[in-house]
Amino acid sequence: MNTLLWRLLRQHLSIGQLTGFFLANLFGMVIVLLGIQFYRDVAPVFDERGNSFLKGDYLTVTKKVGTLGSLAGKSTVFTHAEIEELSKQSFARSVGGFMPAQFKVSAGMRQAGFEISTEMFFESVPDSFVDIDLNRWKYEAGSQTIPIIIPKDYLNLYNFGFAQSRNLPRLSEGLMGLIRMNIVLRGNGQTETYTGNIVGFSNRLNTLLVPQSFMIAANRRLAPQAEVLPSRLIVEVKNPTDASIARFFREKGYETEDGKLDAGKATSFLRLITGIVLAVGLLISLLSFYILMLSIFLLLQKNTVKLESLLLIGYSPARVAFPYQMLTLVLNALVFVVSIIIVNAARGYYVDGIRQLFPQLEGSSIWATAVVGAVLCIVVSAINMVVVKRKVLSVRLRRADH
Repeated sequence: MNTLLWRLLRQHLSIGQLTGFFLANLFGMVIVLLGIQFYRDVAPVFDERGNSFLKGDYLTVTKKVGTLGSLAGKSTVFTHAEIEELSKQSFARSVGGFMPAQFKVSAGMRQAGFEISTEMFFESVPDSFVDIDLNRWKYEAGSQTIPIIIPKDYLNLYNFGFAQSRNLPRLSEGLMGLIRMNIVLRGNGQTETYTGNIVGFSNRLNTLLVPQSFMIAANRRLAPQAEVLPSRLIVEVKNPTDASIARFFREKGYETEDGKLDAGKATSFLRLITGIVLAVGLLISLLSFYILMLSIFLLLQKNTVKLESLLLIGYSPARVAFPYQMLTLVLNALVFVVSIIIVNAARGYYVDGIRQLFPQLEGSSIWATAVVGAVLCIVVSAINMVVVKRKVLSVRLRRADH
C-alpha cells in the first residue's frame, strides 16, 4: 500500500514547488535563529552578567554639586522621601542607594619585604545591582575575608596608562583575583583587620564595592552615631530613551554619570534591530509554510480521483495521508538541520570580529538556539500533518456526499 501511494505521489510531484518551499523556509529559519544567536552573543557586551535574554539598563544618579558643595542650598545626599519619589516614577524598575563607609579604610600589600599602604574608601549597593556572578559575592558573618569589586576602568587605567608608560607588566583579571590585600578599618575607637579578595570587575559601578551585609554591620560597629544617607543612587530603568527620564532629572537637579545613558540607548537599539530581524524571519517562515501547504494541496488535488478510489476500497484516511505527512516532516527536518549548520558557520565569522573589540566576551552556547529551532520545526510539522489529514478527510466526505 505504501509503495503504491509513493508512486502516486511521485507521479505528480513538483520538484520546483518543493525546492521553492525548502529555500524560502530555510531562509526564514536562518534569519530567525541567527537573530536569536546574535543577540545572545552580543548582549553580554552591554551587561557582563549575561544571565538573562533581556536585561535592564542602569543609571547612576547624583545631585548637581555647586561651588560650595551643594546647589541652591540643597544637600547633595538623597533623603528617604526623594528615593521613594524616584522609585515611583513610571520609567523606574528599581532603585538602590550607594551606602558609604562611615569609618576610615586603609589597604596595604606586602611584597619582597616592603609594605605599601594607602587610604581608600568603600561603598556598597544592594546585591541585585551587582554585575558579577553573585555566587562569588557573599560575606559570612565573622569571616576575616572581604570580597571586593573594583571598577574595570581602574584595571584598564593601570594596564594601558601607568604600566605601559613605565614598561611594567600588565595584570589580567585572573591575576588580580589572586592578590590579597591587608584591609584595616578604624572608627569608634576600634581597629579591625581583614583580608581583601578581589572577586570581580564592574563595568556598571564606578566605585570600590564590598557586600552590603558587611557594610551595614561595619557601620553599626565603627560609626554607630552616623546617619547613613546615599549621595548616589543606581536606578534600573525600563527604557533609557524615555523622554520623561531627562525631564524628571532636570526638574529635580539630578544628573547621571557620563556615557551611562548612551550605553542604555545602544542596548535598546540592539533589541529593536533584533526584534525587526526576528519579525522579518518569522514572516518569511510563514510565507514558506503557505507555499508548502499550497504545494501539498495541489498534489492532493491532482490525485483526488485515485485517493477517492483508495478510500472506497477500505484504506483509512490516516494511511492515505501518511506519505504526504512524511514528505512535509522530512522537508522541515532537513530545513532545521541545514539552518543550524549555516547559523553555526556564520557565528564563527562574527564572533571572531566581536572578540577583537571585546576580548573578555565569551559568547553563548548555540544549544539554546538549536532548541528554539527544534521547537519551531516540531510545531510547523505538526500543523502540516494535521492540515494534510483534514484535507484527506474532506476528500472522503465529498465522495460520500456524492
